[in-house]
Amino acid sequence: MSIDQVETGAFAREWAQWHRRHETALADPHGFLAVTGLYWLSATPRRFPDAPGQWRTGPQGVVVTLAEGEVLLVDGVPVERAHTFGVLAERTEVTAAFGDAVVEVARRGGRDILRPRHPDNPLRVDYRGTPAFEPDPRWVRTGRYVAFPEPRPTTVGAAVAGLSHVYDAPGRIEFTVDGTPLTLTAFNGRTPGSLTVLFTDATSGVTTYAANRSLQVDPPDPDGGVVLDFNRAVNLPCAYTDHATCPLPPAENRLPVAVTAGERIPYERG
Repeated sequence: MSIDQVETGAFAREWAQWHRRHETALADPHGFLAVTGLYWLSATPRRFPDAPGQWRTGPQGVVVTLAEGEVLLVDGVPVERAHTFGVLAERTEVTAAFGDAVVEVARRGGRDILRPRHPDNPLRVDYRGTPAFEPDPRWVRTGRYVAFPEPRPTTVGAAVAGLSHVYDAPGRIEFTVDGTPLTLTAFNGRTPGSLTVLFTDATSGVTTYAANRSLQVDPPDPDGGVVLDFNRAVNLPCAYTDHATCPLPPAENRLPVAVTAGERIPYERG
C-alpha cells in the first residue's frame, strides 16, 4: 500500500467520523427533523394542534395563555396560565418544554414564529442519513480571505417566499478550481473568527439540494490563508423540511463549477 493510499484512507475515516457526528446532531430528539409546524404569530391569539396554549405577539413580545391543566417548562420552571417571552432579537430563539416535546419561539425576518418539535415526528423517526459524495482530498482547497473595509450588510432571500435575511459580511474568500478564479462572500461563523459561506454550484438541483449548501471555514491565518474543505459542505434544514426559514446564498455565491463533494439531495427530497 502506497503512502498516498494510506493518507487517502485516513482522510476518508476522519471525514466519516465527522459526518456521523453531524448526522447525530441533525437527528437530535429536538432538532430540525423533529419540527412539526411553522406558525407566524400575530396580535390575534391562536391555538395550534401540536403545542399547548394560545399564542400571540405584540409590543411585549410573544405571549402564551395556557388553559387549565396545561403546563410549560420555561428554563426548568413550570408555568401555568400565562407567560411573556419578551421581545426577541432577530435570528434568536428560546424554547419551552412540554412532555417529551419542546416549542421554539423565534424571530425571523422581523416576525415572531412558533415551531413545535416532537421526537416522534415521522421525519425524524424514519431518518436514514444523508447521502454524500465520497470524500476526496482534491476538494480541499486553499484560499485567501480578504476583509472588507467595513462589514457589508447583505440581504439574501429565504426558503420561505417573501422572507429575507440581512447578514453582515466581513469579507470574501478567493480561491481557484481547475484554474478558474472564484470568489465567495463570507458571513461570520459559529465560533469567533470563523466564517460561513452559503453557495450553490453546477450540481445544485441535479445531485445536490437546489437552494443552498453551507460550509464552515476555520479562522484565517495571519496572512489571510484559509482552507475550504468542500467535503464538509452540508445541507441546511430547508433541505429536509418545509418548516425552515433558511437563508439563500447571495447572488455572487452561485459558483459556475460543479462541486462534486459534500452532502447530496436528502432521500426525503429525492
